[in-house]
Amino acid sequence: MALATVIDGKKAAASVIEAVKAAAAGLEAEAGAKTGLAVVIVGDDPASHAYVSSKSKMAKECGFKSVQHTLPAETTQEELAKLVESLNDDPSIHGILVQLPLPKHLDSEPIIQSIRPEKDVDGLHVVNAGKLATGDLDTGLISCTPAGAMLLVRSIHGEDLSGLNAVVIGRSNLFGKPMAQLLLNANATVTTAHSRTKDLASVARGADILVAAVGRPEMVKADWVKPGATVIDVGINRIAAPERGEGKSRLVGDVAYGQASDVAAAITPVPGGVGPMTITMLMANTVIAAHRAAGQKPPKF
Repeated sequence: MALATVIDGKKAAASVIEAVKAAAAGLEAEAGAKTGLAVVIVGDDPASHAYVSSKSKMAKECGFKSVQHTLPAETTQEELAKLVESLNDDPSIHGILVQLPLPKHLDSEPIIQSIRPEKDVDGLHVVNAGKLATGDLDTGLISCTPAGAMLLVRSIHGEDLSGLNAVVIGRSNLFGKPMAQLLLNANATVTTAHSRTKDLASVARGADILVAAVGRPEMVKADWVKPGATVIDVGINRIAAPERGEGKSRLVGDVAYGQASDVAAAITPVPGGVGPMTITMLMANTVIAAHRAAGQKPPKF
């Protein structure tokens, strides 16, 4: 049995970033518009701060104007809403990102929905979700992780997935639902499976393209994978790794990688698969939004 092709997310991400840099430079040269991204973070969750600083750093690397608003944990709903409103009204900002989760006393949904859809680079506004659901991929913004995962699927199968069965395990608004829509839009036959699905393993086994996004470490075993399938693992789970020493841990996906890679034809590793694509597609969405705002034809990724 030939070993599975390992889908290199770092490499794919790097090539998208090169295209983003070129697009941002081109827009600045032709329209005099510098792409602007504003990131808002509330409180002091260390993981969120790490994410935000890597997003800000990547934006600068792409040649964007990068603005970070760090608000204290006790910020009120009104204060946060006011900040988003001012960013909505700022023509130099093309993308607005509010880092989730927000502190417990804040309600994230109205905040997310108050971001102007054309600046919603996370793709979480109902208008953007609706555009994706109706097959309008030209004027909306697509949620970053599914957009990145889809790019990896296309690197294996090309643009047209006609005749292929795709199974997405997970139905979150953040990933599962938009991923299913993207696959459907590319002509795959799509099943959305989840924790309530009966005999999940046999449903998964029908997939030519199997996408796992459930947040359960190594749940998808080799016998869930159809021989020759493409496996996209969206899980990032930290599990104890006593073999590495006292108190050590390691990252694993939702797929038991070692065994699944014996069966699959192509598979994404964790880390280094879908993960690097998320921030990358955020940059892509921001440069797309900037082109649209300037009345220019946005790049395709």
